[in-house]
Amino acid sequence: MTVLAIDTSNDALGVALYQNGQIMAEYISINKNKHSTRLMPAIDQLLENAQVKPLDLNRIVVAKGPGSYTGVRIGLSVAKAMAWSLNIPIVGISSLEALSLQAQGREQLICPFFDARRGLVFTGLYDGKGRVVKADQNILMTEWLGQLAAMQEDIIFISPDLAQYQSLIIDQLGENAIFMPEGLNLTRPGLLAITGKDRAEENVHELVPSYLRLVEAEANWLAEQEGKQDE
Repeated sequence: MTVLAIDTSNDALGVALYQNGQIMAEYISINKNKHSTRLMPAIDQLLENAQVKPLDLNRIVVAKGPGSYTGVRIGLSVAKAMAWSLNIPIVGISSLEALSLQAQGREQLICPFFDARRGLVFTGLYDGKGRVVKADQNILMTEWLGQLAAMQEDIIFISPDLAQYQSLIIDQLGENAIFMPEGLNLTRPGLLAITGKDRAEENVHELVPSYLRLVEAEANWLAEQEGKQDE
């Protein structure tokens, strides 16, 4: 089986190729807001380096969010277009689950998160076997850490935005907070490919992004409409 994995849901752009039981090629680059112009060239280069043609692909796995609204949309649009045109299966995986894969196999609980601005984060809680303990959500970090502290369990925190919240995490969880070594706080698209290769395929037309919240423009528009109804 030859699997192409795509993740543009956050600042890091990641693509990987899995074939015959191993990760054949993997590319990760942090270049914020450049995904729209860099994704297809990255895929083309990856396939060329591995001497794989698009028609050789058997499946596409894509991180479907949460994360950057634009980034999620770009990755999912490209993945769906490729799957439809090549007539191959597609699988969407939570971007938070994809991030948690870096720490799978450990005994502790795993808390992946992305900064969502204004004190909010996209986050969830997984066990070492990838099972969901607390569903993905958009929540104030202070509120989330209060919930985790009440569990009184060791928890591994993994995030590209760790530096922004590490002091707060330590204040709330103390010795129960565990952090990944430097360099292991980004999603590896190769692990995304491995995880998605055996997942049930999805209808390419029904696969939708997991934003977990309204984009700001939509939220403002809805608030405006509610205000007009109250007049």
